[in-house]
Amino acid sequence: MKKNQERLSDRAWFRLDNAALIFPGQNTEQWSNIIRISVDLTEPIEPALLQQAVKDILPRFPTMDVQLKNGFFWYYFEKNDNEPLISPDRNNPCVRIKYHENNRFLFRVFYYRSRIALEAFHALTDGYGCAVFLNTLAAQYLRLQGKTIGCGGMVLNLAEPPKKEELEDSFVKNATPGATLPRGTHKVYHKIGEKLPAHTTHIITGTMPVDRVKERAAARGATVTEYFTAVLLRIYIDFQKQESRRQKEVVIQVPVNGRKAFGSQTLRNMSVCYTVGIDPNLGEYTFEELVRQTSLWLRYVNNAKTLGAMFNSNVQLQTSPMLRAIPLAVKNLAVNLSFHFTAEKTNTALFTNLGVIQIPEEMKPFVKNYIFMPSPGRLNGGRLGAVSFDNTLTICFADMYRQTDVEREFFRFLIRDGIPVKIISNFT
Repeated sequence: MKKNQERLSDRAWFRLDNAALIFPGQNTEQWSNIIRISVDLTEPIEPALLQQAVKDILPRFPTMDVQLKNGFFWYYFEKNDNEPLISPDRNNPCVRIKYHENNRFLFRVFYYRSRIALEAFHALTDGYGCAVFLNTLAAQYLRLQGKTIGCGGMVLNLAEPPKKEELEDSFVKNATPGATLPRGTHKVYHKIGEKLPAHTTHIITGTMPVDRVKERAAARGATVTEYFTAVLLRIYIDFQKQESRRQKEVVIQVPVNGRKAFGSQTLRNMSVCYTVGIDPNLGEYTFEELVRQTSLWLRYVNNAKTLGAMFNSNVQLQTSPMLRAIPLAVKNLAVNLSFHFTAEKTNTALFTNLGVIQIPEEMKPFVKNYIFMPSPGRLNGGRLGAVSFDNTLTICFADMYRQTDVEREFFRFLIRDGIPVKIISNFT
């Protein structure tokens, strides 16, 4: 066991997982590819204890304890022997990672009043991995305050060595050889507005009771994710109808945690994006029809066989002898060109639901709430993330536009549907 711990926690370098390969090449002002999750505790944060807690948990997360390095053909992660520094939170989160900052770590830990926030470069991990890191950090911080906090759920045991299953590239492991799926390439509807200055994000957060949301979703035979996705479809269809006689497809991108389908324990990336599209040219859709279309489609595609084929489509690019032989600088240029001409042009908005936060029972009295948000995109005016804890569900919009039409109509729809919503914003 001791040898295994030394081999994993002191490992000198890591390959980027299959999903992470594209992110360093598109780390720009338009695409920061940052994931942010925060937890509000019941007492003000003590910075010195938080700094110590970060230091204490880092050996348990070898794939976070790294810096990005340039190889001739690929980027790779190298163990970082420095110490990450915490800092006061900022009003405009999800600013892109600059590789030389924060002692070259690819994540940031912030504090504000009783809040601890984590921002991580998507090349390191996905939303689930961020949640595990943040909750393990919060648990250790509470222990340093003298509280008795155990392990379980999204809180790892610091006395255990890192597991090799937590470090694996689950995309390569679970890809279905020979199976592929076509990629979406057609352009869809986008709601355009006045852009805010670079690295400025309009954040609007709504909190609501979980039981009420589940009740309204269940009344239509839908899950919470299906319900919110259908609400977005309704809003964008209506906006496009007001703006133009020429109707394009409205497509919502929905990241899904692939760990559930394969029993993966990886703390690296393991999410994949499905899309749900509606073509308004086919006729008028009631909200009930949108919910049904969304439910049928997501349940049809969300299975291990479809995921395996999606994984393999990406793994084939990674393992192609021709692409492997292309120098990194040329690969970066190709990634940038690809994202410039496609990327968000194939989806109208993104909705990601982290789901329910699971922590030890003895930790719950010290936790008030969580907020989960993706970084804003280049065209997606409404990128939003959801997370649930106890009976509170929080939805957070990250928008690069000054206008808040989408957010306003989204929350108005929920209120009209009988869901009470409390709203806060970082703009006045």
